[in-house]
Amino acid sequence: MKNDKNNNQLSILGLFEKLFHNFNARAMKDATLAFKKHLDDGGKMFLAMGGAMSSAQMGITLASMIKENKIHAISCTGANLEESVFRLVAHNSYKDYPDYRYFTKEDDEAILNRGERRVTDTSIPEEEAFRVVEPIILKRWKEAEKNGERFFPHEYFYQILLSDELKGKYEGSPEHCWLLEAAKKNLPIVVPGWEDSTLGNIFAGYCKAGEIKPSVMKTGVEYMMYLYDRYTELAAGGPGLGFFQIGGGISGDFPICVVPSIKYDLKKPVRPWGYFCQISDSTTSYGSYSGATPNEKITWDKLTKETPMFVIESDATIVAPLMFEAILDRYTLSLK
Repeated sequence: MKNDKNNNQLSILGLFEKLFHNFNARAMKDATLAFKKHLDDGGKMFLAMGGAMSSAQMGITLASMIKENKIHAISCTGANLEESVFRLVAHNSYKDYPDYRYFTKEDDEAILNRGERRVTDTSIPEEEAFRVVEPIILKRWKEAEKNGERFFPHEYFYQILLSDELKGKYEGSPEHCWLLEAAKKNLPIVVPGWEDSTLGNIFAGYCKAGEIKPSVMKTGVEYMMYLYDRYTELAAGGPGLGFFQIGGGISGDFPICVVPSIKYDLKKPVRPWGYFCQISDSTTSYGSYSGATPNEKITWDKLTKETPMFVIESDATIVAPLMFEAILDRYTLSLK
C-alpha cells in the first residue's frame, strides 16, 4: 500500500521506513523489506519457531500470514504445535501474571496447586487445555494403531482440527489459531523433538503403559526425509525458499540442515536458502549455535555469501508481529 501524503495516511511498512534507521530498528526494517521482496519476486518462506510463541498469541498475526500465502512451511517445537490448540479450546481460562518477576517460590507453588502451568507472564490451564485435548487425540492414536496406520505428530492435530471434535469447545477465536489455518491448507510442517512437549510426554506414557504402540507416530528421521521433498518443491520457483527463524534451538537447527544434507548425503543438486532472518536475544558466544551469526552457516553450506542475511537481536513477541503486519499490509495509520 502506498502512502497517501495528501490524506496523511501511512502503512505500517511506511512507518518502518519513516522511523527506523539504525541498530535493531534498521535490522528489522531491512529484513522486512527483503522478506517482502523475496515474496514479490515469486519466492516462498519457511518459518522456524521456537520458544512459547503460541502461548504468547503469535497466532493473531501468524494465522493471517498463512491464510494470505506469506508463509509456506513451518518447523516448530512440540510445545508451539499443541499450544496453538490449547489457546483455541481454553483461551478464557488462561490467567496472566504481569508481576511474575516478583514472585516467590511459594507463589509459583500456589500456581502449581491450582492446576496452572506458568509460561513467563501467562499460564496454561491444565484441566481446560491438556485434559480437553488428550482424550480426543488419544482416540486418533488408537484408531491409527487399529487400522495399521502411522502419521506425523502434526497430522494427528490436522485430523482433529478438520473434524467436528473440537468445534464445540472453542474459547479462542479460530481466526487466531495458526495451526487451524495451516490444517486448512495442509501446510508442510516438521516438529523435531516432538516428544519434548506435554502431549509428547503423555504419548510416551501411554506407550510405556502398553496402551499404544510407539510405531503409530512417525519419527524425526522420517520428518527429515519428508523435508527433503517439501524443500525441493518449495525452493523451485523465483528466488527459492527463504528461512525466517524465531528463537533458537531444534526448531531452527533441524530444518536449516536440509540443504547440506540433500547436497552431501543424497548427493543431489539443491538450491541454497534464498533469504535468512533470525530474531533472537541469544548472546553470540563460544559454542552458542542459537547466537551464532549467519555467516557461520556459510561454512556449513547452509547459506551462501549471496544470501540476504539479517539478525534482529530483540524480543520476537514484539518484532515478529510488527514484521508480519507490515508484510500483510492490512492497516493504514493516520498521521493527523
